[in-house]
Amino acid sequence: MLEVADLHAHYGRAHILQGVTLTAREGEVLALLGRNGAGKSTTMKAIMGLVRPTSGAVRFAGEDVAGREPFEIARRGIGYVPEERRIFTELTVMENLEVGRMPARNGAAAWTAERVFALFPSLGSMRARQGGRMSGGEQQMLTIGRTLMGNPRLILLDEPSEGLAPVIIERMADVIIALKREGLTVLLSEQNLHFARLVSDRTCVLEKGAIRWEGSMEALMAADDVRAQYLTV
Repeated sequence: MLEVADLHAHYGRAHILQGVTLTAREGEVLALLGRNGAGKSTTMKAIMGLVRPTSGAVRFAGEDVAGREPFEIARRGIGYVPEERRIFTELTVMENLEVGRMPARNGAAAWTAERVFALFPSLGSMRARQGGRMSGGEQQMLTIGRTLMGNPRLILLDEPSEGLAPVIIERMADVIIALKREGLTVLLSEQNLHFARLVSDRTCVLEKGAIRWEGSMEALMAADDVRAQYLTV
């Protein structure tokens, strides 16, 4: 579903991504793990076109989308949930969802507001509430719901557990597992190893803009040296 090959990206003169290579298979959850500043968010932004790659390839369903505009990438079936959420605070829950609506696409589940409310029942009880009057966890749910309204085949989740209460984190884990059952491919950026372990099939460990280790989540949990070198604070 997603192939990233030798991806490089810069912020000004700073060389942030230094040859990132990874593959996300159809219907799996791939966790991108690493400390703060390792390049996880930049990798997602480069895939989404929000950061223009200096070189390398980003192939989605066989098509190289590297260097395309974000709206072009979104129209091909990639959804992006940023760490900052970026909901429209003056719009209601329903209005935020409508902003994300896109036509149905082949090979992707068709999402409606009612399906989003089935996934996030608490949102269904606040359809007329403005986004700025919601808690952080509710805003995160709304951001994911708005992204699903675009009927993506691949969804990029950037630090979805950041700043959330433990009970909401557990709910987020259930949601990601449900999306996987729908056939979605998920690329998950996380620092929370416990959360990533709950939902992920495989993991890539990122450090200083390059993949340093990859394998199954079970293999990572058995690799004490890898966790100590790249994931502990």
